[in-house]
Amino acid sequence: MSHRLFAVRAPARAGFRLSPLCLAIAFTSPAMASDDPPTESLTPIVVTAPMQTSPLTVVTDPKAPRQPVPASDGADFLKSIPGFSTIRKGGTNGDPILRGMSGSRLNILVDGGQIGGGCPSRMDPPTSYISPQTFDKVTVIKGPQTVIYGPGNSAGTVLFEREFTRYTTPTVSLDGNLLGGSWGRNDQSIDLRGGTSTGYLGISANHTHSQDYEDGDGRRVHSYYDRWNADATIGWTPDDDTRLELVVGRGDGKAAYAFSGMDGAQFLRESAGLKFIRQRLSEHFTKLEVQAYMNYADHVMDNYTLRHPDPASMMPMAMASDVARRTVGGRVVGTFDWAGSFSLVTGVDGSRNTHTARNGGPPNDMMPYYRSLPRERDARMSTVGAFGEATWHVAERERVIAGLRFDRAQARGYDLAVAPQGGMPGMGMAMAAPATVDESRASWLKAGFIRYERDIRSTTLYAGIGHVERFPDYWELFGQHAAKNVDAFSRTRPERTTQLDVGAQYRADRLQAWVSAYAGVVDDFILLRYGQGMMDSGRASNIQARIAGGEAGAVYALTPHWKIDGTLAYAWGENRSDGRPLPQIPPFEARLGLTYDSGDWSVGGLWRVAAAQHRVAIGDGNIVGQDLGPTGGFGVFSLNGGYRLSKQMTLSAGIDNLLDKTYAEHVNAATVGLVGYVNTVRVNEPGRTAWMKLQVNL
Repeated sequence: MSHRLFAVRAPARAGFRLSPLCLAIAFTSPAMASDDPPTESLTPIVVTAPMQTSPLTVVTDPKAPRQPVPASDGADFLKSIPGFSTIRKGGTNGDPILRGMSGSRLNILVDGGQIGGGCPSRMDPPTSYISPQTFDKVTVIKGPQTVIYGPGNSAGTVLFEREFTRYTTPTVSLDGNLLGGSWGRNDQSIDLRGGTSTGYLGISANHTHSQDYEDGDGRRVHSYYDRWNADATIGWTPDDDTRLELVVGRGDGKAAYAFSGMDGAQFLRESAGLKFIRQRLSEHFTKLEVQAYMNYADHVMDNYTLRHPDPASMMPMAMASDVARRTVGGRVVGTFDWAGSFSLVTGVDGSRNTHTARNGGPPNDMMPYYRSLPRERDARMSTVGAFGEATWHVAERERVIAGLRFDRAQARGYDLAVAPQGGMPGMGMAMAAPATVDESRASWLKAGFIRYERDIRSTTLYAGIGHVERFPDYWELFGQHAAKNVDAFSRTRPERTTQLDVGAQYRADRLQAWVSAYAGVVDDFILLRYGQGMMDSGRASNIQARIAGGEAGAVYALTPHWKIDGTLAYAWGENRSDGRPLPQIPPFEARLGLTYDSGDWSVGGLWRVAAAQHRVAIGDGNIVGQDLGPTGGFGVFSLNGGYRLSKQMTLSAGIDNLLDKTYAEHVNAATVGLVGYVNTVRVNEPGRTAWMKLQVNL
């Protein structure tokens, strides 16, 4: 039985203003048969740095309490994993970065399906529609070292998954969490499941809320948010080898942003998925999986729901923009096995998404009410691919894993500006009444990898090389900082990454340790060059780049009760075409933790240190943000504790940024001047933040 916790959180700053505590109850997921071995030992009550569990792979429980304060969305969750950073925009909906790479270089799947945001300035990245605590497992695969989860995963792949299998006896279970803390933070989460040998039903729901937080100097940051999600799963299991499952879900929310002239007034998500799994079809055909899904995101941004229009700003009147993206897709995958010595996963997958937009204002105002206007289609993108990934057990302790993938990617842009003769890049959409046309383009994409693994006693050594080609995404072709004209649409070439990954894993009774390093060449790296104002919104350029870096981690049991753990992460990138660094590369980071765990209760400390970053390319960036200049280093100390009230209930708590330090991450979004707020160069991180979480499993 997995044990999950509740949560409550206290305020931050000297004189702690304690917000109301929230209480929530949850029953554990039912006991189900599983063939998977345990992925972690020395399991802490409060997670501070998830460890790499196998070569290039991290598997972690999103329901467990963790420090910093348990996550409000997918990006918030991922930043606790070594190698990840998050571009902060406000209190939630940051953009995840893995090894300095962001956007579609990081392939994110939710129950096997893709979901894409609609905002041209990335107010709603895919992770903004994900509530981690409603899932059972999160898996991160670093680098281009798999081909079975879709195209373009040059930085890595992230899987948010729910796990259902056949019940052996009639069972009902409930898992619940409640969290309370500083800045009015309060979360509630519930996961109810039940079933018999012929079927099951699962209902999960959560709500999370926070007021504006303050930085270490007591300056209020425009960062309010409120969101909810609900999903229902129904499955049919007529025998041990057959499963038919339907999932439907819906969610919505609001979020204030310090980086933008608008806030997120709506994050509507509607999802549906159908999955069929059949196992042991024959001696060698061990599994067939067929899946179809639909994910719809309808995002509204305006400057009047969570703020008042500023007459002195570039948007002096009430304005709104409603963007939406509908993604439909599916996959058919077969797994074959020959006596455990050779296995093959092969199949086809594909997706298609359409983006629409409409702009206006509130009802009964100067501009037409945006909801009364028709939606205008501005982009359509699709991919279809075939793949195969094999594992060959060369000897008892030696393995070779390899894969190949081929995709056909297509894009169509609507009402693209026809740049005038001699026009400057980036000016197409800013010119008065430009001539427009519809244009299409397509590319064949290739991907593949091969990795060798060898076990030597308690150590696994590995080395692999991978290649992946990535088609330009929506934001690189049509986003806020792309030149939305025919020339730019046709000229931006697919990105090609070739990367070497090497590393080692060590596991013993008292020590777990791992190290991974990578070095790569990126041909036609897609770089965003930010514009200088209304007449130059920016443009995408292809350059030649090099990347390198690595991560390492260890956890050591000093005694039966004392444990020390630490992680390191470093990323480096070079723009070889212009002889300058790649932008938005996070600095070297280290985390060191010390924990005492008696079995019933625990207490621990976490010290996170980030070095200064002087390798910058001011004016260059990615689809989320640009380099704003060098940043100094910082260190943040946090405390946590937990108490196992019973086998069914655990209480955890923490104080993040105990010394109330004022700091901002290097990878960041620039702030905008907001009435009633103190303007800073970057969006500062929260000051001292206290939280408490309660989890009950019944």
